[in-house]
Amino acid sequence: MLCDICKENEATVHFSQVVGEKVRKIDICEGCAKAKGLTDPGSVSMLGDMLGEFAGEQMPAEAENLRCPACGFTLANFKKTGRLGCGACYETFEGGLKSLLRAMHKGERHIGKVPAKAVAARDLTDQVKSLEEDLQRAISEERYEHAALIRDKIRAVETKMKAEAAK
Repeated sequence: MLCDICKENEATVHFSQVVGEKVRKIDICEGCAKAKGLTDPGSVSMLGDMLGEFAGEQMPAEAENLRCPACGFTLANFKKTGRLGCGACYETFEGGLKSLLRAMHKGERHIGKVPAKAVAARDLTDQVKSLEEDLQRAISEERYEHAALIRDKIRAVETKMKAEAAK
């Protein structure tokens, strides 16, 4: 059984909550349990909130009557479609959206990813810029032997950049 949070790892921690006649269950992996602080005995009070998030109760009760002033979208529309009507909806339903995003993702703000190849290219470019600054400094200080060594380092890094680009 896969973890209800990350949907990647095998679930090893299982929680159930009975409220009235309804049973809510959540199965999570050890990593997500640690990340949510559920390994600490004092954190069990958070469990109800977490179970509620997965049962579709991410929005606070007062949000049920909210309506977006720009497009008229309601919480019911959002629950039905899983999408918001416009940019103003994000501000209108902000409180509930933050908890929803935290439950679904690692945070509430998208920071993006950079491909490993691009990171390597950027690092090499930064290295060349730094070496060129050092080279100019060595030349201005008339340290020509040191400048020659830096020039050779620049050539080596540029050769490495060309080899990486050819891959």
